[in-house]
Amino acid sequence: MTEKLQKILAGAGYGSRRVIESMITNGRVRINGKLATLGDRVHLHPLPEIHIDNDIVLNISTSITECRVIVYYKLDGELCTRDDRTGRHTVFSRLPKLKGRRWVSVGRLDINTGGLLLFTTDGELAHRLMHPSYAVEREYMVRVFGVINDEKLQLLRFSMTLSGRLVKCKALEFVAGEGINRWYKMILVEGRNREIRRFWEALGAQVSRLIRIRYGDISLPRNLSPGNWRELNRFSVNSLYNLVGLTKN
Repeated sequence: MTEKLQKILAGAGYGSRRVIESMITNGRVRINGKLATLGDRVHLHPLPEIHIDNDIVLNISTSITECRVIVYYKLDGELCTRDDRTGRHTVFSRLPKLKGRRWVSVGRLDINTGGLLLFTTDGELAHRLMHPSYAVEREYMVRVFGVINDEKLQLLRFSMTLSGRLVKCKALEFVAGEGINRWYKMILVEGRNREIRRFWEALGAQVSRLIRIRYGDISLPRNLSPGNWRELNRFSVNSLYNLVGLTKN
């Protein structure tokens, strides 16, 4: 039995199929010492020796169609990078260990933002969940410090120009608070770096707390403690596939 090389590597978490195809085109992938080409198929039993950038890809699972997804409750102060040279805590250090695959982060949260992060073993699923063309919703709880009148809030409810880009908040809802400290719920369909903070800064306010509580169909479980993770069941994983038009095979 054979399978396309890019599908195997994407399923093992080495990137989306498009990213893998770019690696192959740029001569970064070898099969048994020979440069791989687009369209190459490899035997699953046994798998050949595959290298990416001269590093051997070890123990790729041949049951790659069984995608795993976990929800992680990120702590404020944690980094979303895989490694940090200065020894700071990263979210990857708290995830369960995998054999033959690796976790791919579905987007990131900046160091001062906490809440829901999704990790999957399917690189193509991660790519689609992040890509703006699929308009996957991200929902946040935001604590804002500053005086915000209704006129300014209307700007958020429609659209604003930030750094030359027109950006839009899909939904905005007041939740609680009085005076200059208030909580709001916000829904966006993109996850650009510090975008929510820049939204409020443009209105003369500061974000003092930011927590992501939902990504697509997946909400942060109420009984999940910060710094812990939970694996999604098959129904929830399938809902993510359906959300971005992927079929499992």
